[in-house]
Amino acid sequence: MKDFINKLYRNHALIYKGLLFVCTTIFIVYLFPKNGKFKYNFEKGKPWQSESLYAPFSFAIKKSENDIDKEKKQIVNEVPLYFNINKAIKNEVHLKYRNQFQNMSIDSISKPNLEKLYASGQAILDRLYTYGILVENYDFYNTKSVVILDNRVKKASTTFSNLVRQEQVSTIISRYLSANDLSAYKTPLTSLFFDIVEPNLVFDKAFSNKALQEELNKVSYVYGSVEKESLIISKNEVVEGDKYQKLKSLQLEFESKVWSGTNYHWILFAYTLLVSLALLMLLLFLRKYRKSVFENNTKVTFIFFNVLLMISITTLVINFNSQYLYVVPICILPLIFKAFFDARLGLFTHVITVLLLGFIVPNNYEYMFLQIIAGIVTVLTVSELYKRANLFISVGQITLIYIIAYFAFFVIHEGSIEKLNFNTFLLFILGGLATLFVQPLIYIYEKLFGLVSDVSLLELSDTNSKLLKELADQSPGTFHHSLNVANLAEASANEIGANAMLARVGALYHDIGKMKNANYFTENQATGKNPHDELTAKESAKIIIDHVINGIEIARRNNLPDRVVDFIRTHHGNSVVYYFYMKEKEINETVDRSFFSYPGPKPFSKETAILMMCDSVEAASKSLKNPTSTKIDLFVEKIINKQIEAGQFLNADITFKEIESIKKVLKRKLANIYHLRIEYPE
Repeated sequence: MKDFINKLYRNHALIYKGLLFVCTTIFIVYLFPKNGKFKYNFEKGKPWQSESLYAPFSFAIKKSENDIDKEKKQIVNEVPLYFNINKAIKNEVHLKYRNQFQNMSIDSISKPNLEKLYASGQAILDRLYTYGILVENYDFYNTKSVVILDNRVKKASTTFSNLVRQEQVSTIISRYLSANDLSAYKTPLTSLFFDIVEPNLVFDKAFSNKALQEELNKVSYVYGSVEKESLIISKNEVVEGDKYQKLKSLQLEFESKVWSGTNYHWILFAYTLLVSLALLMLLLFLRKYRKSVFENNTKVTFIFFNVLLMISITTLVINFNSQYLYVVPICILPLIFKAFFDARLGLFTHVITVLLLGFIVPNNYEYMFLQIIAGIVTVLTVSELYKRANLFISVGQITLIYIIAYFAFFVIHEGSIEKLNFNTFLLFILGGLATLFVQPLIYIYEKLFGLVSDVSLLELSDTNSKLLKELADQSPGTFHHSLNVANLAEASANEIGANAMLARVGALYHDIGKMKNANYFTENQATGKNPHDELTAKESAKIIIDHVINGIEIARRNNLPDRVVDFIRTHHGNSVVYYFYMKEKEINETVDRSFFSYPGPKPFSKETAILMMCDSVEAASKSLKNPTSTKIDLFVEKIINKQIEAGQFLNADITFKEIESIKKVLKRKLANIYHLRIEYPE
């Protein structure tokens, strides 16, 4: 049992990765649609590339959404509106008119004209109540059919324009009086009508909606059927018209009806296999080409978390409205991974994520092509993310690539640009703007996962920071040495394509441990007095070696990232404090070498290996007397070759070719520092 527990403990990192792999796979499969996929790809207006297709089962030919919408719109236009009429109001108004007309005071009017005016009033009332007067103004178009009901019984049919609105009463009165040369009596008659006229038509909204719904329910969503074994389409036939609709109907039927019951579990199993395969490729890539990332569970978790996040966001957007698919800033993924790791890892992870998203997005080939091309452009264009202008320029280039690629696909599908929807371009622009959120996201990730990006490295490289100011005050010689090493390391990193910003920051902080016993290091001994003269060789060696341990403690207290602390730990590797070792050996031949060796580890990256070379060369160059180009060349060769022979670079992924390039940079830089001219032959 104890052996089993010990074995689990020794393999806890692999067990964690296994659990992370399984949990991520399950969650992604959970987000995927649980239906089958139609195995044929086809496009409207394009030839059918597969073999002749026969119906595998009988199915109905479904109408297109466009046809159904047209049919429903036609029904909405044709189904009449229903109004309830109150017939009693018309009789009451006529009675009031007869009674009140006699009391109307009209001066100097002849009896014939009075009778004519009375008759015109009767005619006006008949016109107003032919169909009725509306209780309120309704917003219907004039040609809309109308049915007038009296106690739920149809009384009349007409159009909405024949129903009288209350504001039309005055106009109708004026028209009738003008036609009968009675305009002079418009005011008293209008006043009378406004006293007696009452609306009698009320819109029956409930009944109208019920009638409309009954008609809509009669709409058929199919217009025929295809019998089993009958030919749907032949090879090389153009997919259009009925054939396109039959294929779409078969696809929908295939994905919904056929895959049910036990088939559901097979589909689930198949999705799990594919997702597992994609994520396994990601893990194998990390194990093969990014071993340091693979061995760090926090970094592996970070990578899987971002893949899962992008798939989750895309799924939510598709479930809400698939039209907004391109608003999701998928290109944030390679940007983030390039900021924290490198471009190759960023692009590989981006491609894996896009392949997984291909299962759930509509027009998956078009989507994957666009996103992979955009991911490549992202990796190629964004070189220095900490420079804000670079990010804006890159986002603009990414958006442009989206627009160009989408335009090309649209022309291929439609054959013209007449139906081009420019709103889609707006979605690409919004997606580009959303990509700018990568800056605050990087900051959040740094705090959550304890990672460090080039943006943070830029902040740490500021020599006015609290810790570097403290180094300059307490150990001015060490600070000056660190600046020189930083310049050498940055130039060397640029030469071989390593992370120059990381190398520079690591060089600035690599000797901060010397602040604790500054006077014991020669570069800080301004008085000429050497405190080591009063110590034994072992005591002196311990103080020198302890600057690494002290540096790590100071770095931890000041919350320096682990990537920077690595430079403090490794800049001497497991080398020997040679001067004090030889001094002790003069006294004691059997001296233990371990007392005079740094604790290590050896450099394990290009950047930490660069720092070891630059640190040793810069420190030792102070001992050069009457330097010449030849002396400097031999000096650099001697120091770095000695480190190679000691096996200091065995754990670093640096080649001999790169080391030779670094030597050339160091020789050139040291020659510049000492203002040497080229030595011409005599």
